Amino acid sequence: MRTPPHRLRACSGCLAALVAGSSVWAVAPAVLAQAVPSAAEIDWRPKAELPEEVRRSLPDFCEGGYLPSGVPTGMVGEAASDGGQAPLQASGLNARYEIDNELYLRGDVRLQQGGFRVTGSEARYDQAAGSVAIEGPLTSRGEGFLLTGDRADYDVDSGLVDINTATFLLHGPEMRGSAVQLSRTAEDQVQIRQGSLTTCAPQSNDWSIVASEIHLDQGEGVGTAKHVRLQIRDIPVFYWPYASFPIDDRRKSGFLYPSFGTSNTGSGAFFSVPYYLNLAPHYDATLTPQYIHGRGLFTEAEGRYLSSLGESVLQVGYAADDAEFAREFPGEDGERWGLDFSTQAAFGGGWTGYGDYSAVSDDEYLSDLNRTLEINRTTHLQRRGGVRYRDSSQYFETYLSGYQTISDFIADENVPYSQLPEVVYGAAVDAGPAELSLESQYTYFYRDNADLTGLDRANGQRVRAIPEVALPMRALWGYVRPSVGVDYTRYELEDYNLRDPGFDRTVPVAEWDSGLYFDRQSSLFDIPYNQTLEPRLYYAWADAEADQGFIPDFDTTIRSFSFDELFQRNRFSGGDRVGDTNQLTVALTSRFNDLLTGAERARFSIGQVHYYDDRDVTLAGQGASDTSDSPLAGEMILRPVDGMEIRTSGLWEPDTHKTEEGRSQLVFHSSDYRYLASVGHTYRRNEFEQSDIGGVFPVTDRVSLIGRWVYDSQLDRTVGSLAGLEYNNCCWSVQLVHQNYFTDDQELESRMLFQIQLKGLGGSGGSSDEISEAIYGFDERERRRFGGR
Repeated sequence: MRTPPHRLRACSGCLAALVAGSSVWAVAPAVLAQAVPSAAEIDWRPKAELPEEVRRSLPDFCEGGYLPSGVPTGMVGEAASDGGQAPLQASGLNARYEIDNELYLRGDVRLQQGGFRVTGSEARYDQAAGSVAIEGPLTSRGEGFLLTGDRADYDVDSGLVDINTATFLLHGPEMRGSAVQLSRTAEDQVQIRQGSLTTCAPQSNDWSIVASEIHLDQGEGVGTAKHVRLQIRDIPVFYWPYASFPIDDRRKSGFLYPSFGTSNTGSGAFFSVPYYLNLAPHYDATLTPQYIHGRGLFTEAEGRYLSSLGESVLQVGYAADDAEFAREFPGEDGERWGLDFSTQAAFGGGWTGYGDYSAVSDDEYLSDLNRTLEINRTTHLQRRGGVRYRDSSQYFETYLSGYQTISDFIADENVPYSQLPEVVYGAAVDAGPAELSLESQYTYFYRDNADLTGLDRANGQRVRAIPEVALPMRALWGYVRPSVGVDYTRYELEDYNLRDPGFDRTVPVAEWDSGLYFDRQSSLFDIPYNQTLEPRLYYAWADAEADQGFIPDFDTTIRSFSFDELFQRNRFSGGDRVGDTNQLTVALTSRFNDLLTGAERARFSIGQVHYYDDRDVTLAGQGASDTSDSPLAGEMILRPVDGMEIRTSGLWEPDTHKTEEGRSQLVFHSSDYRYLASVGHTYRRNEFEQSDIGGVFPVTDRVSLIGRWVYDSQLDRTVGSLAGLEYNNCCWSVQLVHQNYFTDDQELESRMLFQIQLKGLGGSGGSSDEISEAIYGFDERERRRFGGR
């Protein structure tokens, strides 16, 4: 036989690139009638015939999966092992050979040249022309890939191949496809005529993408297709005259999958077609023009830049003339915009940098238009940037921070101050048995206070330092840590006339923290447990002056009391108030740890603070008290089985025998997250009481009910609800949800949400984000639903 040069990048290898690289613009299947099983049908197995470990990994709504038959002998399309000449190896049950003319094989024909391997029923090798005609049904299998066809022509000199009526299967993403003709026209060029692809099971074309012509350029990593259409149940529903897409890991500029649905304000439908720009290896951009019914054209853009130091992301949105906004707010011109910029950098040697800047044109932008800005619905948008340094013994940070307030319900005196700048330094060193530490902070506070009076008008500088000396002692059975320190603060104020604008405050402080650890082993229902008993004593003393009302409130609030706050010296957060205290906390925690799995199955904690003196320091009239004991603060966490957690916490007042506040919640999910349930109750005496229930409940293998309801007992009304349906099968899903939500002006708004997801192709709509916020565990359920199996 001849030994022609071999540079084969065979057809199945090319198709593997096509399938793997086209998750956005998948070139999907025009299903062709086959006289023999397709590649997908050969390897498809009903669920009952799959191995147990594969069957367990399949969701209930999948009827089966792919299982390669036979052991792959190598990837079709591998280069010849000798890198140059490669002989054509052939075998069959019957052979007829004319010397220097023709070889004819029949029955169980097997051909191989370098990486090209194929089996068929007949093969005719024309030695003079250097061509092989292979009659099917032919099969070519590679690692994770299978190709079939009716007939193929192969040139042993050039490695060119034409396959008629081809089908292919890629096991990794479970994608299958077909083509009337597949041709390898050059070393790295593949031409497909009437090609198609889907991730649905064989004989189940719930969706597919079809193209009349597909050209794959492996050298450039680019594929192009003409007359591309999305089909649902073989019915065309969307058409692109031309598409360009990547066929490997290299990025490629081009249109992404369009999105459509309802706008998040209920003003109508929206439609968007994102366009990706691969500008350079280290930066790119995505432009998303979209039309929103009632609002007009709205465009969003995202740019990403990656340097040796870190990554920066810029996101913007712009609407030149929002008709709905102009109608709702007479006098406004309808021009609206939003911006978010973030950056992270690592300079080395313990130094890092960061920045985050957000801004919008109006208070309603986030709720009306935002789809891509990484900003949650909030009342203040923070702008912050700075540098940090950290090593084993010290910490340093300096930054600038400001805010944009986007709520009409925030009074001027409650607008947060900007920090221009704030500098933080902390250090801790060992000095023999003692530990020396320092926490310090310098801040210049500023906001526009021109329309305010009194303390609310003040701006200025604050320096705070807390040096401390501690004597920590630890053992296996417990610990004790006594410490003494000074809480020192210095102010230099502007627009302040109550007294000298420069003053300081010095508060001596002392703390004693100690705890013991006891444990024993026992069993419950034949499960061995380790039970702990952890008593803890914490004493805090601070000799602060009662009159601190002449100090402005730059960044201080009263801490919410809870079990964790039992071990805080200062009842105020921030630096403008130091609470006077002389208190002792007594607390007890017990844990039950499963010795078989290591899981913490239960934890019980309870504690109380005893006050030896009245507390006189206040903030806006709040924070003082003459009680001798705090409410009892407790927490309980139960995890009786995997996937279930019962959590409750609260405050109970022994004197009045009343619950001051509490939060209880039961959450459950099955191991595959198909079943989700949560029940909760939140209470604060004389303020509010709310109950909520939510979950996802499958009524069949494919249909699930989704719902959540929040009821406020004080208002005697529903303050939020969500109800809908979800349909799943192994290649697509749809969610349809109706939501009621409470707005800032205490109104209950309604909207419809939906999402369609095509496995391997993407989706449209935005219901999942809203459901994830409402129902515990739904985000994990979404990840598993179309994740890798």
